[in-house]
Amino acid sequence: MKLTLTQTAAAAALLPALLFATAAWAGKADDTVSIAFAKELEHVDPYFNTAREGVLLGNAAWDGLLYRDPATGEYVGNLATSWTWVDSTTLDLTLREGVKFHNGEAFDADDVVYTLNFTVDPKNGAKNKVATGWIKQAEKIDQFKVRIITNGPFPAALEYLAGPVIIHPDEYYKAVGPAGVATKPIGTGPYKFENVEPGRHFVLKRNEDYFAAAKPKAKVGTIDIRTIPDINTQMAELFNGTIDLVWQVPSDQAEKMNGRDSFQVINAPTMRVGYLSLDAAGRSGDKNPMTDVKVRQAIYHAINREGIVEALMKGTTEVINSACSPSQFGCDTAVATYAYDPAKAKALLAEAGYPDGFEIELYAYRDRPLAEAMIGMLAEIGIKANLNYMQYAALREKRIKEGAPISFLTWGSNSIADVSAITSEFFTMGGEDDARDKSLSDLLEKADSSIDPAERRTLYTQALSVIADKAYWVPLWNYSTNYVMSGDISFTPTPDELVRFYEIGWK
Repeated sequence: MKLTLTQTAAAAALLPALLFATAAWAGKADDTVSIAFAKELEHVDPYFNTAREGVLLGNAAWDGLLYRDPATGEYVGNLATSWTWVDSTTLDLTLREGVKFHNGEAFDADDVVYTLNFTVDPKNGAKNKVATGWIKQAEKIDQFKVRIITNGPFPAALEYLAGPVIIHPDEYYKAVGPAGVATKPIGTGPYKFENVEPGRHFVLKRNEDYFAAAKPKAKVGTIDIRTIPDINTQMAELFNGTIDLVWQVPSDQAEKMNGRDSFQVINAPTMRVGYLSLDAAGRSGDKNPMTDVKVRQAIYHAINREGIVEALMKGTTEVINSACSPSQFGCDTAVATYAYDPAKAKALLAEAGYPDGFEIELYAYRDRPLAEAMIGMLAEIGIKANLNYMQYAALREKRIKEGAPISFLTWGSNSIADVSAITSEFFTMGGEDDARDKSLSDLLEKADSSIDPAERRTLYTQALSVIADKAYWVPLWNYSTNYVMSGDISFTPTPDELVRFYEIGWK
């Protein structure tokens, strides 16, 4: 079924006429790549944000103990040179000598132990709990050897150590704390921060002394990042030459740019998924209709996912049925699904005691046209959903503190190719778990800790089947993303949606 005009109107904004002027590129001349962030990043410390933008900055300015080669998928040493499992919960790592942080502080075991123990201590308030939640504690063996003790067997540990787990300088961090890092971050990475205006502007300069064991040295001297929430403004600045690269560009805008000699448009698959989280646990109120499984199933039947992808998203975006990304280990896609069927949706609402529908609040932080299209579809079955459009950080805090009836969200799993980074993140009784299903949580915790890959797959399949059968989520689609770049930029996107700034160069 084609989308109605009402459902697609919000996505039909035309580029302003001023865009169609001759571009004047200046970035190559001063070796500066200018990038637009659409989302306001509340904190640059990777442990104090869960945004994709934070992952990109973390990868540029800090390092992990390990590194996963995006071409081969193999783990190689980064801040660590070797590692050994002593037993199923004890991992010993030998650290690289001679590495220095951007402020000259020498890297050693004290930095690793301090960083990990700080982030796992609840009193310190780290936001990115998925990064180190599997760690019980870190111990120093000697100056260049550390031991990580996990909360239980955690076979995905290397994936996390090669991803969101970054290392801070202990002396500096002790002196300034998270508040100091928010404005003057210090890492070991290929780029160092020259300027930070929290949430607005970030300037990165190439680290000329970078040790480059796994990541290469940066190709471009300066990365200048500004927060520009409005896509039309982003496109205008691309045409004016004040921005060189934007990603997550809507399909209609990307199509307007495609074929113009001054620009490159690349559509690439990602690990990011979109979903509706439904408040089955009644956290947002006892009379919340989402506590009824028939209502949740009705909402699932009401959303024309294929129609939205075809009309508004295109590219390599695909509809999904499981609460995970298909590229992740353990993501079984053979679960129950609910075909687009408004008549069946209305019948389910009537069976649940809502023959005339009801009014409810729907929250979102991005992709407003997609949210509005789904609101139009809900209206067709009698559900009047009021859109509450918020900043990501504010919506996350609201969900943690009091829940929300319906939330349209996305999750990129910190680019971790393992189901534990998404399904277990949202269904193990944490702050954003809208199901609060103890038996489901137990299944996932057992799967996360099993050292038998076959058993892990079986347990994840069982958990994903429960989520589908009870319609705790409406899985929507596995995003692709459009990158629009100036003609001078040399950059090849990877499926993990990790824009590696140090890989960006000039043609």
